[in-house]
Amino acid sequence: MTTTADLHTLTGAYALHALPDQERAEFEEHLAECAACADEVAELAAAAVRMGLAVSAPPHPAMKARVLARVSAVRQDVPRVRLPAPSRALTRRLGRLALAACVAVAAGLAGTTVWQHTRADEAGRRASASRQRADDLAAVLSAPDAASRHVRLTGGATGTLLVSRSRGQVAFVASGMAVPPRGKVYQLWFDDSGAMRPAGLMDADRVTQAVLLDGSPRGASAVGITVEPAGGSARPTSAPVALMELPA
Repeated sequence: MTTTADLHTLTGAYALHALPDQERAEFEEHLAECAACADEVAELAAAAVRMGLAVSAPPHPAMKARVLARVSAVRQDVPRVRLPAPSRALTRRLGRLALAACVAVAAGLAGTTVWQHTRADEAGRRASASRQRADDLAAVLSAPDAASRHVRLTGGATGTLLVSRSRGQVAFVASGMAVPPRGKVYQLWFDDSGAMRPAGLMDADRVTQAVLLDGSPRGASAVGITVEPAGGSARPTSAPVALMELPA
């Protein structure tokens, strides 16, 4: 059994998911009753997210062009087999078959090239959007005017709301949240005087995460969390599991 004094020293290891099962269970019981440790875990989780985003490096923009150029220029070598010399009739027939095969292969390669190019463009757009979102999240977490509010959630979980008014964006850092039921997801909402406005989804498989909310906090007084069907809802379908007042 870990002593209370020892439990106070485990905030960093807990925030980084480095505790063995027994110590994690003991610490989570302690966390439900210790506001100081709950605040420290939320702050350490936010710091870990900042560090992870700071060391990430997107691939060079020219990589995609180089890969596509090589795909269209490099062919697989075919095995070389020594065969008896064919007759003239067989040669003419083989020539016609070879011509037909070349036409079919060329058509197939053209279609494959278009498909590969389309997939590469889609992947490039998704990667670009993901990098931009990560950059925006890092900017909010490190903004000079970022105001934060630490909150305690159900089940011993903690959360931190960070608002950058200059950027007009909000980030939410959660630690220790229970995994939602199968087929469900946590959805974030801006509370505009009682009217709930969708603000994005959380990762259903992660108990500690940082999320950049969709939309501007202008006009909102709080941020709510509900459990919704996978993919989210246009309006809440369940009572909020948390309603957090935005920091001033």
